[in-house]
Parts: sequence; C-alpha cells; structure tokens
Amino acid sequence: MKNLFLLCIVLVTTSSFSQSFFDRLHFGLKAGGNYSDFYNADFDTEGLPGFHAGAIIAFDINKNWSVQEEFLYSTQGAKLKSEFSDDKDLKLSYISVPIVVKYKTDFGLYFEAGPQVGILASEDFKEITNDDFAEKIDAGMVGGIGYQFSNGLGIGARYYMGLTDVSKIKSTTVKTDFQNHMSQVSLFYIF
Repeated sequence: MKNLFLLCIVLVTTSSFSQSFFDRLHFGLKAGGNYSDFYNADFDTEGLPGFHAGAIIAFDINKNWSVQEEFLYSTQGAKLKSEFSDDKDLKLSYISVPIVVKYKTDFGLYFEAGPQVGILASEDFKEITNDDFAEKIDAGMVGGIGYQFSNGLGIGARYYMGLTDVSKIKSTTVKTDFQNHMSQVSLFYIF
C-alpha cells in the first residue's frame, strides 16, 4: 500500500512539473532583412543587403523574463569598393544560433541581449580568391528591441557585433583581422 501511495505522489509531481515545463516552452518562426558590413577593415567597403529566416525556441522563466534560442539561415558580407574595378559583393552565408535573454514589459515592448555563434554554410568570394576565404565559425554578441502582440506576432530590430575575425587568409599588405557587423529587422510569430 505504501508503494502504491508513493508511486501516486511521484506520478502527480512529475505530471505537474512536466505540464508546467511544457506550458512555458514555445516555438515560432522568424524572417527578415539584414544589412551587413565589415568593421576594422583597412579597405573600403559598404553595406550589403541580405536576409535571415528560421525557427525559434523560447522558454518563459516568469511573466517578464525568457530565454530564446534561434536557428537562422543568415546572409552577410560586404560590398568591396574599388576605384580600379567594379564593386564586388563578398557574400557569406551562416547558420546562426543566437541565445538571448529577453525582458518583456507588460505592454509588449521587449529588450534582448546575448551571444551568437554562426557556422559558415557558404561563401562567394570567387572573383577575389579561389581559396577558402572565411573562417568556419563567426561568434559575437547581439542586442535588440521589439514589440510582441498578445497573439504571438511580433516585430524586432537587432544589432550583431562580431568578435572573431572573418578571414582566415593572412596578408602582409592588407589587414585581414576584420569582423562582421550587421543590423536586422524581423517579423516573427511565436505559437
């Protein structure tokens, strides 16, 4: 009888914990535009438009705080400016995984910040070099602001500052320890 009573307590506790956990777990979709460039480069560049799209997993800590992880396909890079030839696009595509801590006010405005790691999916630098140009990992920090309606639909703006070098090619004539930076505007829906 004691064993049956103990089993019932364990089942009820586990059931209420798992229900509470899954009530706090949310999934969503996100897409939007990027405007990226390199900083700390000693050659002339200008911004390059791109896009991002992917999935969201969010866990509510309480009514105002949550942790959100995203899995995004993101295009980045820069436009190389040259006085001797046509401008060339230096295109990089990443599978980006930002993990942000999010604070949401009672009326829907939110602020977010956290680390982001990008895994290089493809690069298009063939007009400049036939070798692999970019490092496989791009890591940095993100910070943003946005608004989420009570139905789950939202809009956000975010800035990404890379902390690792983009290029793995070393040169004595050109400074190659430059980093990615990017602004994003997104629409998202969290179920």
